[in-house]
Amino acid sequence: MNVAAEYLMEGDLSGLEDASARIAFIGQPNTGKSTFFNRVTKAQAGVANWPGLTVDLQRAVVDLGDEDIEFVDLPGIYDLDGFTEDEAVVQQFLEQNPVNMVVLVLNATQIDRQIRIALQVKALGLPAVVALNMVDEARRYGVQIDTKVLSQRLGMPVYGISAKYGEGAREAVDGIVAQVSSHPQAFQACAVAECMRNKPVTDALCASTLDGAVTMPPLDNMTLTNQIDRILLHPLLGLPVFFAIMLAVFAFIWFVGIPTADPVAAVTDWLLEHAIQPAITWMPEMAQGLIVDGIWNGFATLASFVPLVALFMIVMGFLEGSGYLSRAAYLMDALMRRMGLDGRTFVLQIMGFGCNVPAVMGTRVMRSRMARFAAILIIPLSLCSARLQVFIFILAAVTTGMEGAIILFILYVASFVFAFLIAAVGNLTGLLRNREPFVLELPPYRVPTVKQVLLKVWGEMKEFISRLTLFMILGASLMWFLTTYPEGAEGLDTYAGQIGSFMKPVMEPIGINPFMSVSLLFGFVAKEVQIAGLAVAYGLSDHALQLKLGEILNFGQALSFCLFSLLYTPCLTTLATIWGETKSATFTALTVIVPLIVAYFASLAFYQGWLAFTAVA
Repeated sequence: MNVAAEYLMEGDLSGLEDASARIAFIGQPNTGKSTFFNRVTKAQAGVANWPGLTVDLQRAVVDLGDEDIEFVDLPGIYDLDGFTEDEAVVQQFLEQNPVNMVVLVLNATQIDRQIRIALQVKALGLPAVVALNMVDEARRYGVQIDTKVLSQRLGMPVYGISAKYGEGAREAVDGIVAQVSSHPQAFQACAVAECMRNKPVTDALCASTLDGAVTMPPLDNMTLTNQIDRILLHPLLGLPVFFAIMLAVFAFIWFVGIPTADPVAAVTDWLLEHAIQPAITWMPEMAQGLIVDGIWNGFATLASFVPLVALFMIVMGFLEGSGYLSRAAYLMDALMRRMGLDGRTFVLQIMGFGCNVPAVMGTRVMRSRMARFAAILIIPLSLCSARLQVFIFILAAVTTGMEGAIILFILYVASFVFAFLIAAVGNLTGLLRNREPFVLELPPYRVPTVKQVLLKVWGEMKEFISRLTLFMILGASLMWFLTTYPEGAEGLDTYAGQIGSFMKPVMEPIGINPFMSVSLLFGFVAKEVQIAGLAVAYGLSDHALQLKLGEILNFGQALSFCLFSLLYTPCLTTLATIWGETKSATFTALTVIVPLIVAYFASLAFYQGWLAFTAVA
């Protein structure tokens, strides 16, 4: 297979005419639909073990000998007749875009709850193939499925597969190709709502379809998942265990991730000395200063954190793939519901650890507009990978040993605490009150494959590095200009110093000096640029910059800066996503103003309290 994969934003279906056949992948969240899509097309669609990851339409054109076949991975949905934005996207796609066939990916271990969507596709009159995924788990849990009988009942081929390990995948792909060959014409689905009214899928129809074809194990059947959940979902032990796991994650990142910066710094220093500087000696002094003290200095500092961010994403990828984070959402639901939120918001906040942008887009799975707005307002408080490198860099300058890891964990907890407080105010005032019920499938525990995790991390790191490079060059160049001019000026006499001095009456009470104030302005573009800005402002990078910060900052100033960075205005990319998702200028402005106010007064309370405590002590 020769694959040309591309990713299409919702509604952007231009260029579909270049394939002779179109196949749509449909399935509920958490069925392994995108995993099977990846295996069939060799594309690198994102895979996560919780609902709502596949939000954008993803497309791959596959050369199958005589013709190109287009595969489109649609958002995961629970019901074709539902009302969430994801369900609306699928309905609109099927109504407006003819397809030759539908590939239905169902979780074999939950076939009794997922058969409805197969019957709904049948009611639409669309040719389909059913891929019963996770048959390996189904056998382990005692689920027995007669695929021949089920195929006859549904009127469509049924294949048992394991998308994760490849079992049965070859036969399923051959069956898909055969079905496309036998249905060369594209079919247009009827209006989904009308079809559902004319051919309703009732509980009785679902039961009769499964009768004699599927045997489910007793509900009280004890499995390894059930045994583990006795501890991890325990009403008293569950949350402490979760926070202990997250503390262990941050301790691992702190002790294993920080040392990875040294080899990268050695490489960037060598390149500067033996490649960059010799290559630009012919340039004017101003140009050399821009390249060395501006662009390269900022780039070297940020590049040293690439292994650390990758390590963080790998750890989170294993937690996602294991199924544990879905349990965390379940555990947090009771607490979050008092704040007007639900467990899905917690899942999306965790998704925001990598980047806030996909987490904001993931709110489409929520039916309630107020639930979406509440989630979008607090998701940018998540401790994303960009903030993570800022915090580790600053904390490493003023702390040692386990102390830094503990403070990093406290900042992680603080992101949730302040999110809950903002949501609670919105709920009490009635502005962001959510009454939507919380529904979440708890998958069995799984050991994620290394390939799955690495594919996910590779995709996220490519996006991270491309965004880092663009914003770093722009931010570091501008910071160099502000800290170098007017010509001959130094320190607070430079443009950056003047801007920082102008902000001093406001920022000094929270312990943030002029140059760090200016770096926060650059953090509005991208949080990573804060460190690049400091590197350029002080003319230092890597370990030398940390030593400098350790000299000029005390513990209270460093932690106040981190707290403000955690809570204040989302980055420009996140704001653009919020505007795209809400189409509300007022709400987008609210996501700028509210976090900024919360950040300032939280930092003010902390720093002044720290000063008072140290004065007494």
